[in-house]
Amino acid sequence: MPVGVLEVRLRLPGTRTLKEKRSVVAAILARTRREFNVSAAELDGLDDPKSAVLGFAYLSNARGHTDEVLMRLLDALDGNRDYYVEGHDLSVL
Repeated sequence: MPVGVLEVRLRLPGTRTLKEKRSVVAAILARTRREFNVSAAELDGLDDPKSAVLGFAYLSNARGHTDEVLMRLLDALDGNRDYYVEGHDLSVL
């Protein structure tokens, strides 16, 4: 059973405070959980209002489907005006 893990590094240029950052990150996590049925959490950069590292995990019975869901999630994160993707790591185990 393949498990996909996606780590995404985000830059949040419009946030000045941790409270603003938490609001943006909470919205991202809620939306991705709802739309892609993934497990999601903030992993690093907790004390930096300008960046966040988010982790997503997805489990399915087909490696191709797992990879497809996580790539669609990554595409959905691109092109947002509140943040941009600085980098990512994707692995399917």
